[in-house]
Formats: sequence, C-alpha cells, structure tokens
Amino acid sequence: MPKEYQRAERVADYLQQELALLISRELRDPRLALVDVTGVEVSRDLSSARVYVSFPGESTVEEDKEREGVLNGAAGFLRSQLAKGSTMRSTPRLKFFYDESIRRGSYLTKLIDDALESDQRLAGGKTNPDSQDS
Repeated sequence: MPKEYQRAERVADYLQQELALLISRELRDPRLALVDVTGVEVSRDLSSARVYVSFPGESTVEEDKEREGVLNGAAGFLRSQLAKGSTMRSTPRLKFFYDESIRRGSYLTKLIDDALESDQRLAGGKTNPDSQDS
C-alpha cells in the first residue's frame, strides 16, 4: 500500500479521536449530548474528510438528520479547533454523515430474535437438543 494511504489512515484515526473529544467538550448544543464518531474517511490529498456519526438512544430518523445538520453547521468551528491542536500543514474540510449501521444492526437483531421466538412457539416450546446454547 502506498505511503499516502497510510498517512490518510493515520489522519483519519487522529480526526476520529479528536472530533469525539471536541464534540463532547466544545459543542454546547443539547441535541448533541450523545454523539459517537463511528468512522472517518480522509481523501487521498487530505483536503476533505467524511465523518460518520451515530446518536445512541431512542430517536427518530428526522431527529438524527437534524443532528447531522447541526454538526455540519459546526464543521467550520470544529475544523478551526482541530487546526489549533495539531501540527498538520492543513486541516481537512469536514462533512458529517449519519451512520445508519447501528440502527440497521439493532433492527436486524430484533428480526432474528423475533424469528427465534416464533420458531420456539411453533415447536411448542421444545428446544432442539442438538443446538448449542451459549
């Protein structure tokens, strides 16, 4: 793998850690009380970064999109804070995206649990002796 990709990965890791701290400490918006930075992708030339975030807890898709908009509105402030605290020659432009993988994973887990419960009810509550429960 070429060096520039390795550098982009290191910058992405740094941005993920720093943005998680900055969002929790510096942004005073109550809508952003709980934000998880789930990933960062930095362009090859290090000029822009796609920041993926999720919001733990129960919320609607509309609320999550609103929070994404709030973060995008604060992107300039966060970028300036990153620039102050780093030795990078230039700080990437930030664009926030809502990461639906957490919500999708929870939904799929619920579907699997419902299917297993349904199978147990259809089997009369009998469990398969060959199955290994852990």
